[in-house]
Amino acid sequence: MKTERELILAAYEAQRYSYSPYSNFQVGAALLGKNGEVYLGCNIENAAYSPTNCAERTAFFKAVSQGCRQFEAIAIVGNKKGEQGDYCPPCGVCRQVMAEFCHPDEFKVILARSPEEYRVYRLRELLPFGFGNETMVNGYDAWQRHHQS
Repeated sequence: MKTERELILAAYEAQRYSYSPYSNFQVGAALLGKNGEVYLGCNIENAAYSPTNCAERTAFFKAVSQGCRQFEAIAIVGNKKGEQGDYCPPCGVCRQVMAEFCHPDEFKVILARSPEEYRVYRLRELLPFGFGNETMVNGYDAWQRHHQS
């Protein structure tokens, strides 16, 4: 298994490929599959804005398109071009994509300011009351009972 630091360094590698001519905000993500593979993603902007894709979703979509659907962790880095980074949490859409494929109490989200300075969260901490497949199958009441225990 990759260490948190190794995933962060891979996220910085992915960040180099960011296509962000409009915001100049470059994001990189490194997604660790349970198969031991690391899938890199960067943000890819578009002049029309809505077709823009985040680094986290790029990594997830690459992994899924290559047959991986079980994940352990993701490291995320982001900053304006030429500036020192700060913690860069995933947007709500990316959190929802994570919820589709990851166990909320097990999946780790690593937010890094540098390879030495980072924070680790579980997906549930970043997406409380998330909408997932159990909501679709069992309805909201079953979901609420499950999450109150």
